[in-house]
Amino acid sequence: MITVNLDVMLARRKMSSGELAEKIGITQANLSILKTGKAKAVRFSTLEAICKTLRCQPGDILEYTEGEQNE
Repeated sequence: MITVNLDVMLARRKMSSGELAEKIGITQANLSILKTGKAKAVRFSTLEAICKTLRCQPGDILEYTEGEQNE
């Protein structure tokens, strides 16, 4: 299962979801889908924009854990 820890990085950078969405050029609704782990995929360009804006690595926001995702 892939866990999205975007809230953690947003808190560390003292940035709101709305501010991040605006800076990377996606809607707040799409960012919310990503943050809650409901996204089925993420584009590398979006991941790159998030990492550039938050000054982090993909592994800081995406984490793999054993087990199945609850649907």
